[in-house]
Order: sequence, then C-alpha cells, then structure tokens
Amino acid sequence: MTAEITLVQNLKNPKTREKAFKVLISQYKERLYWHIRKIVIVHDDADDVLQNTFVKIFKNIEKFNEQSKLYSWMYRIATNESISFINKRAKELNVDISDYHQQLASTLESDVFFSGDEIQVILQKAIATLPEKQRLVFNMKYFDELKYDEISEILETSVGALKASYFHAVKKIENYIKTQTD
Repeated sequence: MTAEITLVQNLKNPKTREKAFKVLISQYKERLYWHIRKIVIVHDDADDVLQNTFVKIFKNIEKFNEQSKLYSWMYRIATNESISFINKRAKELNVDISDYHQQLASTLESDVFFSGDEIQVILQKAIATLPEKQRLVFNMKYFDELKYDEISEILETSVGALKASYFHAVKKIENYIKTQTD
C-alpha cells in the first residue's frame, strides 16, 4: 500500500482524520503555498487562500473519489480558491482582472516577502500580462515542473490545449521581456 493510499484512508476515517490532516498539511503546505502565491502574488493573500484551501480539503475529503492523485485534487482546489479570490478582489476594487494582475505585479519590488532580482520582477510582470489560463499553465509547467498530464488532471483540459497555451505564454513572455530589457 502506498503512503498516499494510507494517508487518504486515514483522512477518511473519523478516528484518524485529525492526525492524518496534520501529516497532510506538513507534507503539502509549502508546495500549495507557492502555487497559490504565484496566482495571488501577495504573501498575506496567499496565506488566507492556503487556509481556505485546507479547510475545503478537510470538509470535502469524503468526496475525494481517488480517481486522481491526492495532490492533483488538492492542487485543483487551491487553483480554484486562488482564482475565486482574485476575481472577488478585482470585483471589490471594481477593476478588470487583467488590470488587477498588473497592479499586483507592480507591487513586487516593495513586497518584503519577494526576494527576486530585477529580471525576476520583469518575469513576474510578464506573467501578469498573460490571460488567466496561460498564466496558470505557465506557472504549473515552468515553476512547479508539472507534466502536461498532471496539469490536464488539475485544470481538466486536454494536453493538446495545454501545450498550445504554454507555447503562446512563452512567446508572450519572451516578447514582453525583450521590450523591457532593450
């Protein structure tokens, strides 16, 4: 029996759920945090979304059908929670979602939790210009080093569509970086 199967069984068992959930958090919180952080940009927002993600995982673990990997399922929840958060925040501020992403990217240099250099800031600003789907695919492929079949499972999109999204994202990022560094 693999460790993941045992963990899922323990999560679904009311007697072992709490202890198993602590294991789940310790194993996955950092990876999920950085995935969320790439979407919401701001550290405090990422913490809030991560907490909401774990609450949702805890409440819905019984619904996990084990057809996918546990991490893929959690990643999908984290992605959806992040997108919902961004959409809600943009709506509250009464700005377009792409304008909101630009605003977030422009705050990176003053963010005490961002330790990147100038080229990393330019890269993040380039990523912020991408349409949502391309931004998600690029982050998952480039930063998280997920395989297309894993991304397909998380985003529930065909591998072919993901490859096209990634290709277009890379081209747009390259063009953006060229205009910023010339």
